[in-house]
Amino acid sequence: MNTYAILRRNGWQTPEDLEAAALRSKRVSDEEMHDCVSWIRSYAVVEEDGSLGFVCIYLASDADALRRHADAADLPIGEILPVVDTVLVRTDPALASVPATSSLQE
Repeated sequence: MNTYAILRRNGWQTPEDLEAAALRSKRVSDEEMHDCVSWIRSYAVVEEDGSLGFVCIYLASDADALRRHADAADLPIGEILPVVDTVLVRTDPALASVPATSSLQE
């Protein structure tokens, strides 16, 4: 498995849209593609136009598996970038807020 960062730009207009997409992504990766795609974490970002985007970190067998995952979960997929190294200066901070995605913290 390789590590990838996915840029999902301008995908959602509301936190509720974001939560629904996150639940679909988790379901597909856990139930249908667990052998080739594993969602690690995502960072929600506010795009210049005010919509919500994501920077997603995944383990996957290859970029095509990520495209199939996005298609199955009905997710926008922008750039897929292979991660070649990780520099960990500090651990991720606690959730910035307890948004609708808090139900994903299982």
